[in-house]
Amino acid sequence: MNTISIFLQAPAGGSSPMMLIMMGVMFVGFYFLMIRPQMKKQKQEKNFQETLKVGTRVVLTSGLHGRIAQVHDDGFIIETLSGKLKFEKAAVSREFTEARFGDKAKAAEKAEDKKEIDLEKK
Repeated sequence: MNTISIFLQAPAGGSSPMMLIMMGVMFVGFYFLMIRPQMKKQKQEKNFQETLKVGTRVVLTSGLHGRIAQVHDDGFIIETLSGKLKFEKAAVSREFTEARFGDKAKAAEKAEDKKEIDLEKK
């Protein structure tokens, strides 16, 4: 039987309430399985990019490893072994950075913060 003829055999009296309920359930499921996790991931990525500061080791989406030398409104100056390069903030990957530097990066940031506090006290 042809697919078009199946659709043509549907009742012409409008959509049934069960069909509307199923469409609603599909939309809610789609929201919780697709849209909401993506929004959460984007929010985490933005927060990560906003909290980066000078001296933090990062990995870019292209796979480039480096240390942040300067922070600008529109991007970062990344210091690599071959020199300094400017990149957009979106190029810094939270996932790659945490996978590569993970606890080391967090420990280094805590140590730097402690040094800054000690210098401010003096």
